[in-house]
Amino acid sequence: MSTTPAVKSSAVLVGVAAASLGVIYGYDTSNIAAAKDFIRADFHLGDTMTQALVTVVIVGEILGALVGGWFANKVGRKKAMVSVATGYTLFALFGAFAPTVPLLLAARFLLGLTVGVSVVVVPVFVAESAPAKRRGAMLVAYQFATIFGIILGYVLGYLLADTNHAWKWMLGLAAVPAIAVGLVLLRLPDTARWYMTRGREQEARAALTSVEPTASAAEIESEMDEMRAQLSDESGGKLGQLFRAPYLRATFFVVVLGFFIQITGINAIINYSPDIFASMGQDGNFGKYMLPAFVQLFGLLAVIISIFTIDRFGRRPILLGGIATMVLAFAVMILAYQMADGDFKSSEAAGIVGFAGLVLVTIGFSFGFGSLVWVYAGEAFPARLRAYGSSAMLTSDLVANAVVAQITLTMLNGIGGTGTFAFFGVMTVLAFVFVLKFAPETKGRKLEDIQHYWQNGGKWPAAGGAGEQVGVVAQ
Repeated sequence: MSTTPAVKSSAVLVGVAAASLGVIYGYDTSNIAAAKDFIRADFHLGDTMTQALVTVVIVGEILGALVGGWFANKVGRKKAMVSVATGYTLFALFGAFAPTVPLLLAARFLLGLTVGVSVVVVPVFVAESAPAKRRGAMLVAYQFATIFGIILGYVLGYLLADTNHAWKWMLGLAAVPAIAVGLVLLRLPDTARWYMTRGREQEARAALTSVEPTASAAEIESEMDEMRAQLSDESGGKLGQLFRAPYLRATFFVVVLGFFIQITGINAIINYSPDIFASMGQDGNFGKYMLPAFVQLFGLLAVIISIFTIDRFGRRPILLGGIATMVLAFAVMILAYQMADGDFKSSEAAGIVGFAGLVLVTIGFSFGFGSLVWVYAGEAFPARLRAYGSSAMLTSDLVANAVVAQITLTMLNGIGGTGTFAFFGVMTVLAFVFVLKFAPETKGRKLEDIQHYWQNGGKWPAAGGAGEQVGVVAQ
């Protein structure tokens, strides 16, 4: 009985640690939006090198995501999480004190490597550590915290804009919460599932008890049995199987969907909002750094609405509705630039219209792509290939993200806002057509039925027996 208070705090600490890393991840995603303006001025950078400050992080993320699963399996979820917190701390400070552009780029690359590992490890750590009845809420809290971190990056960018060495403060402040979350993580056990993969069943049992102190011994043993069965189902998978029948159709879908998620420009909005607002006449610090924060508040609202509607309306309506909203948003953005280009006196009105367009882009993305980004990858493959499928989708997503990061500023300053948002609008229309043609409605479907659909040429199974036809065990 004496250990109960400490044990009860374990599940809470899991949620606190994950949410804190979500805030840091979001902050590191958006703080460069403001910091790059001051870095550009200090080092006299052109568009190419300014964009490189954003792109190099994403290149690091790609490599980090590729090794993140292997790293978490090798050293354990807890050590991987501690490494992420340590990396955030060291590389945030490295970037803040970098005296030259090459060293700053190196710091940004290493930070991206850390971010890439965290994108893989944090959801796994939460999913494997959280009590079953709280798991969904904790994963949603991580996504919510990430958007909060994005908002925080903009707000601190505004508050620090008039300080000496503003960009150093903006980059370096991420170290403070990273140190705090690292100390929290040291108090946690590793996940029961990882202990099971190493045959350390006693430690797995203790870890389960620490996050579910009210569970009976029989309930704990039942969870242990489920983990043994899942680990057996997940064995034997190989990356090459994704690119052969019967999984090729599913792989094609999740890889192309992952590419469309980013090539439609959401991170152009996040990383270059100050430039976009400046191009619409908002030259002051409030317009460049606080208005993007207000835009992201609508993203938070959209995530909440999506959470409460997805099981009622299904995947396709949510996804298609979100993409259609983005198409409308880009049309509004084009109108805003046309208003500003046509009559300078109407720039104030153009700014209002442009703000509405950016709000619609954020709402549409958060409601559709943002809420469903990993659902299809998780449903399309059997357990032994699920991690490979998610990694393939994430890699495609990050490659498109790198492309957007490296071309957005060039497009804004080259072909202007009208051309830039016309490009993203065309990509979004193509995404809508792709989803309309290829995305199935999986609401209420059993997992083995969904996998049968992908593995059998996009055809739903006849009533009954689907699992036997494709040899898939439901998870």
